Amino acid sequence: MIAFIDMHRDQFGAWAICRILGATECGFITSRGYRASKNRNASARSVRDEILIEEVQRIHQENYSVYGVRKMWHAMQHAGWDVGRDQVARLMKIAGLQGVRRGRKPVTTHPEAGPDERPDLVERKFAADRPRQLWVADITYVRILAGFCYVAFITDVFSRRIVGWAVAPTLHTQSLPLLALEHALLSTGASRNNSGLVHHSDRGSQYVSLAYSDALIAAGVKASVGTVGDSYDNALAETVNGLYKTELIYSKRIWDSVSEVELATMGWVHWWNTTRLHEALDYRTPAAVEAAYTHTTTTAPATV
Repeated sequence: MIAFIDMHRDQFGAWAICRILGATECGFITSRGYRASKNRNASARSVRDEILIEEVQRIHQENYSVYGVRKMWHAMQHAGWDVGRDQVARLMKIAGLQGVRRGRKPVTTHPEAGPDERPDLVERKFAADRPRQLWVADITYVRILAGFCYVAFITDVFSRRIVGWAVAPTLHTQSLPLLALEHALLSTGASRNNSGLVHHSDRGSQYVSLAYSDALIAAGVKASVGTVGDSYDNALAETVNGLYKTELIYSKRIWDSVSEVELATMGWVHWWNTTRLHEALDYRTPAAVEAAYTHTTTTAPATV
């Protein structure tokens, strides 16, 4: 009722509004009561809420405005705020904030017509004990003004870090997945020491091409593939694609160009690897997981 009077007082006056409300069934407040409520000091909770709402809005915006209540709760705690999950939900509701939900992922896999004898070394067990043990790869597409462009990702299963990516106007092996593979090998040093690294993908023609197979062999990486047309056999890579589309690409109906998509993807990948909290990683970042693993292995006592 106070908010209603504030909204209309300049037009009708607070006294007139209070007098009219007193004659209705919706309740009333006297003009004296209204003045007293306006002069009353704000409660400690109201003051704290104002501060927290600003922080909720800032953290939500800095994370591509995609976090729901659960991740916002963890993000607030990471930022040093002692808040409960229900409190975060209430503050997000006041601020009009909510997380995004994933939709269906379009199919971009075109199976190779010829036979493929490569084994499935993963068998839907997307787990790893260390970095550079298992990578998963997949391709998705983005609608642009000129038609479509395509994005290839390679993700390390242990840390969920995107180790390689590429954006190209075509699905050609040389310009898309092979560039992502080269990026992954260089960014992780796997081209020098892969230590039994397995590369898992679907049976799309880009991944079974001679050029891609030769690149894996040259790097000493074992190739693994899932069955044709079964997304569960490459579920983790599909998940990365889906989150990429939901958290970045769907923010615009149509992107202007390949260059615009590439620039935005670069920023999103950096955020994904260094800032985004991953539920599968106990609400840690890929960078933190890899740093913890490196610290553990380098400080462990030597065995006798």
